[in-house]
Amino acid sequence: MSKQLIIAEKPSVAQDIARALGGFTKEKDYFESDDYVLSSAVGHLLELAAPEEFEVKRGKWTFAHLPVIPPHFALKPIDKTHDRLKLLTRLIKRKDVEGVINACDAGREGELIFNFIAEHAKTKKPVRRLWLQSMTPASIRDGFARLKSAEEVEGLRAAAVCRAESDWLIGINGTRAMTAFNSKTGGFHLTTVGRVQTPTLAIVVEREERIRKFRSRDYWELEARFECAAGEYTGRWFDEAFRKRDGDEHASAFRIWEKDKAEAIRDRCDGQPGIASEESKPSTQLSPLLFDLTSLQREANGRFGFSARATLQIAQALYERHKVLTYPRTDARALPEDYVSTVGEVMRSLPAEYAPFAEEIGRNGWVRPNKRIFNNTKISDHFAIIPTGATPKNLSEPEHKIYDLVVRRFLAIFYPAAEYRLTTRVTRVAGEAFKTEGKVLVSPGWLTVYGKEAAVEDGPEGGARLVAVTPGESVATEDIVLKALQTKPPARYNEATLLSAMEGAGKMVDDEELRAAMADRGLGTPATRAQIIEGLIAEQYLHREGRELVPSAKAFSLITLLKGLGVRSLTSPELTGEWEHKLAQMEHGGLSRDAFMHEIAEMAREIVERARRYESDTVPGDFATLAAPCPKCGGTVRENYKKYACQSCDWNAWKIVAGRQFEIEEIETLLRTGRVGPLTGFRSKMGRLFNAEIRLNDDRQPEFDFGQPKESDENAEPVDFSSQESLGPCPKCGGRVFEHGLAYVCEHSVGAARRCDFRSGKIILQQVVERAQMSKLLAEGRTDLLKGFVSARTRRKFSAFLVRGKDGKVGFEFEAKKPRAPKAGTGAAAPDASPAATEATSTARPRKRGGGAG
Repeated sequence: MSKQLIIAEKPSVAQDIARALGGFTKEKDYFESDDYVLSSAVGHLLELAAPEEFEVKRGKWTFAHLPVIPPHFALKPIDKTHDRLKLLTRLIKRKDVEGVINACDAGREGELIFNFIAEHAKTKKPVRRLWLQSMTPASIRDGFARLKSAEEVEGLRAAAVCRAESDWLIGINGTRAMTAFNSKTGGFHLTTVGRVQTPTLAIVVEREERIRKFRSRDYWELEARFECAAGEYTGRWFDEAFRKRDGDEHASAFRIWEKDKAEAIRDRCDGQPGIASEESKPSTQLSPLLFDLTSLQREANGRFGFSARATLQIAQALYERHKVLTYPRTDARALPEDYVSTVGEVMRSLPAEYAPFAEEIGRNGWVRPNKRIFNNTKISDHFAIIPTGATPKNLSEPEHKIYDLVVRRFLAIFYPAAEYRLTTRVTRVAGEAFKTEGKVLVSPGWLTVYGKEAAVEDGPEGGARLVAVTPGESVATEDIVLKALQTKPPARYNEATLLSAMEGAGKMVDDEELRAAMADRGLGTPATRAQIIEGLIAEQYLHREGRELVPSAKAFSLITLLKGLGVRSLTSPELTGEWEHKLAQMEHGGLSRDAFMHEIAEMAREIVERARRYESDTVPGDFATLAAPCPKCGGTVRENYKKYACQSCDWNAWKIVAGRQFEIEEIETLLRTGRVGPLTGFRSKMGRLFNAEIRLNDDRQPEFDFGQPKESDENAEPVDFSSQESLGPCPKCGGRVFEHGLAYVCEHSVGAARRCDFRSGKIILQQVVERAQMSKLLAEGRTDLLKGFVSARTRRKFSAFLVRGKDGKVGFEFEAKKPRAPKAGTGAAAPDASPAATEATSTARPRKRGGGAG
């Protein structure tokens, strides 16, 4: 009897398919029924590689063997999943298997995973495509009743392969060329670049450059307090003749740039009567669009501090394991036009806490055709993320938060717009105008789903409820406050705002619907953007500081190099956005695979040739002149692309040491004092991270100073602590504690005659422990709350006290947090912690301790 082989992307999906179709028996690594053989990959099983005849064994990090543009690609099995690949190959080649059904995830990545398996197996058997939007049994059965032909998804297959091959070509050639350039003068300096990751990095670096160059300007505002018959209100002075002009982003009708002018207005108006006039107008606010993955990641990052990767993992679990959300890796924010009846069924199946809203929607007939919600032109391979109607069971707190976000957004979009009455009052005093704005929520509309208290906070134009005045009423000016303020630099990117920038290919657009219209020209895809950000962090191009993403010196160095070499294609978000747009065209048959790949190959050649042609070790760039003098001759030290170099003698020092680049402030401290640190982020030849102090040696060159003998050194000389003041008594033996290298140590723990082992690092999980804090720990048993710890597992910041344990070891104690009451009507837990930050918080046990913090 002939059978069809079904290949899912993950074992859990294969199990779901087996349950939905029924009739399967379980073999070792696959299922079988009368009609089907069913198995799965475990994610990617193969990766691209150059064919053996085109790959070099030695010298691949030199220009001699670049560019690498093979006429075709080989597929290399991934070692850890090789057994699964062998199984699938064997099943594909079974004689009773007449056709194959691709049941990998519905999207570009799933298409790639399956295509590589089929290519590796060299199968000619017919292929059909299962296209699932939901993992409920009914949706799975419906999907098998509507299988797509291979021809229907040929465009998606071509785009998937092109994306993988173009990433390989640009990543391999760009990384090898930049590494070869940076390693010309000695050493090996791995410099990774990518078709999407590097333009993304350029966005963050450009913003940080603006922040660093920003110089604040003083300005003044006037706020008056008026008394009328009904009570008091305040108003801000404004320039009625103000018109926004290009070139000054900080200009505002409320700002006065000269203090004398502000004081003169205050003196002229203070105590004088005013005449109030006002006008009111209605205003409406539509609910936000349904979530796609990027907007869900932005919302979760802003509300809960979840990283983009964490949100994707949670949404994927809610789709795959819990079956309560539809497919999350989508860039659409609308539903199919034939989904009206399905929405009604989902509404009726939602958990009880959402029933009042669902019932009101049903009672009023609000689920009806509406192009803002149901629009086939606004969906691609997938539609917006919505609940499936399946009952959620055993959700974790982070899972419930994401589920709640999606359900409330789903309910809200069917409600009417929120209606406000906006009031603008102008009070004229001595010829000057003061503005007061107020807002009253007339009808909450969709805000009902979130609780009415959200109306004043989230509505348009801001403001508050005003006391009433009669037309032309004379009011008394009770007080005028002159506020001295300063302009602020642009905000650093966090994951939410960087996702927005990637989505719009660097063009920041506040309006969500305009942003959605630009989504097909973004950097990466909704499914890959989280991975790109995490990759930049893993490569130490970006650091997480709280919720902010801060580019490292290594990031500035790379962007400087690429701009200096004129490799615009790797720093231009708009150009890479065009590539994503072309891949989308290819998916729909609008662009050939050959045309796209020819363009990518030419770009790879250009990158290599520009790096090869450049003769100078110094790349043009905006480099600093150090505030500290040369340690050898006292001359001026300037930064160039690779070094810090004296302009008067031969002294110079590398900017990058042990895989870490010195920041300007660090090298200035080193030159001024002869020592800096301890510093974090150095990497050994074995790839291990370590901390160290840096000092100037006798030749005035930087070198590591670890400040301690090896533990096995029995002939170690005694350490002289006579020039130091003790920080306090050792908690283990009562001896004195001093600074020594990278640690605070007991005087009896160093030297040949050591008899104590107390030692606590000056840096613990990237938190610098100052002398004063160590003294407090030794004297009182606990430091102040320290807020700069960074989890080694999640890379997220957290706050904790360092405490002295009974055994003398230093451990953590976490601040007790009061449980936050949920907002009225939300039913959601307070957004006070990331799902990945369990190391950082402990609400159930206020005094959680752990040994070995030092």
